[in-house]
Formats: sequence, structure tokens, C-alpha cells
Amino acid sequence: MANKKPKSYIEAISELNTIIEEIENNELDVDNLSKKIKNASELFEFCKNKLYKTEKEVEKIMETIN
Repeated sequence: MANKKPKSYIEAISELNTIIEEIENNELDVDNLSKKIKNASELFEFCKNKLYKTEKEVEKIMETIN
């Protein structure tokens, strides 16, 4: 995915999991580590925003049901 915006929450989570595995398995060299951490930070922010927006949408729907 390398710095392109994820299309979905699942895609972002999958990429985050890959980065975590690479870090845990010491598969990253120093040159790529900072790039991967930056990418992980952007993916985390994407997921956080997606969850927040979804929560607000669900709250609105629930208000109309009640």
C-alpha cells in the first residue's frame, strides 16, 4: 500500500498487522523502519477516523429508531 490511502477499514487493519509482524520479526532495516512507522501512524489515524464517523452514523440511526 506504501503511502496510498486505504480503500477500507479492513485494508488498513490488514496493512497495520503486516507492519506489526515485520517489526516483531525484525524484518525491517533501519532505513525502512521510519517509513513503516510513519505509514502505520497514517493507517492508525485513518482507522480512528473511520470508527469515529461510523459511531456517529450509528448514533444518528439509533436516534431515529427510538
